[in-house]
Amino acid sequence: MKKFNVKKGDTVFVNAGNDKGKTGKVLNVLKDKDRVIVEGVNIISKHTKPNAKAPQGGIIKQEASIHISNVQLLDPVKNVPTRVGHKVVDGKKIRYAKKSGEEIK
Repeated sequence: MKKFNVKKGDTVFVNAGNDKGKTGKVLNVLKDKDRVIVEGVNIISKHTKPNAKAPQGGIIKQEASIHISNVQLLDPVKNVPTRVGHKVVDGKKIRYAKKSGEEIK
């Protein structure tokens, strides 16, 4: 089973690709494909047929997934990209930011 340092709800920094330098909140983690969907990053235009939900049809703008290696977690204190460490505190495994040493909630 793969383990990732990024979880749903985390704020991440995009460090590669067309949206390099942007930050956003993780909306979804696709573990089987090693990809994440980040709010406001990698926007695509999707063409939809008319249906009951959208009787007009048309073009919808939505976020597409990007590879998990192209994002880095933001430090909660310094607000800069950081690596993630794991340690056990009171019998619970927690994630912490390597730059500041602060726990990631």
